[in-house]
Amino acid sequence: MEIKNKNVFITGSTRGIGKAIAIQFAKAGSNVVINGRSSISDELLAEFTAFGIKAVGISGDISKSEDAKRMVGEAVEALGSVDILVNNAGITRDGLSLKMSEEDFEAVLKINLIGAFNMTQAVLKPMTRARSGAIINISSVVGLIGNAGQANYAASKAGLIGFTKSIAREVAGRNVRVNAVAPGFIESDMTEVLSDKVKDAMKAQIPMKRFGNPEEVASVVKFLAEQEYMTGQVLAIDGGMAM
Repeated sequence: MEIKNKNVFITGSTRGIGKAIAIQFAKAGSNVVINGRSSISDELLAEFTAFGIKAVGISGDISKSEDAKRMVGEAVEALGSVDILVNNAGITRDGLSLKMSEEDFEAVLKINLIGAFNMTQAVLKPMTRARSGAIINISSVVGLIGNAGQANYAASKAGLIGFTKSIAREVAGRNVRVNAVAPGFIESDMTEVLSDKVKDAMKAQIPMKRFGNPEEVASVVKFLAEQEYMTGQVLAIDGGMAM
């Protein structure tokens, strides 16, 4: 798919990996929908329009079906279509399963998995009608190999992989491609506050002995959006953790 002038909706794109993905597409000439739970500032949108593209801020709760439908509707009204959807928004509520509350387990699934379902369902009708589209789901290495203290997060990200493959089979005949990216440990606001000892322990689990960065993840997402004969795939960008 030629992504220049295409319209890309990235959930959870006000910061971190989501923002890096939005920047990657904007640099390539795509129009972007910047999304978060709270209102999107004019200053943030100006960062994207500086690339000479259209940038729209749309806020809402992806875990609510009606919000998802509304947001996709607003994006279509503003830009004319949603050609590419990146399901990036996610949360963590870490804790050992023995002590994890039902609320913390459900909260993570509602955003990470049900939210992706809601957004995907909202874009599928116009995409299948147009016989064109790409959906990229941001899973995690934790969804591939698990992680102590993250049973809820691992379940949501593993579920996202199964979801990706199932939807890919459903819509391949309509020329809509659905793929996933599984990042490993990525530099973020969270990793910045960790002690060197904790960082070293985390890096010891990575064959390449370093964290990835958001821009590296964003480049894989852009690659998947462009490939016209790839669907139902999961690309790990994790420094070798899941090999």
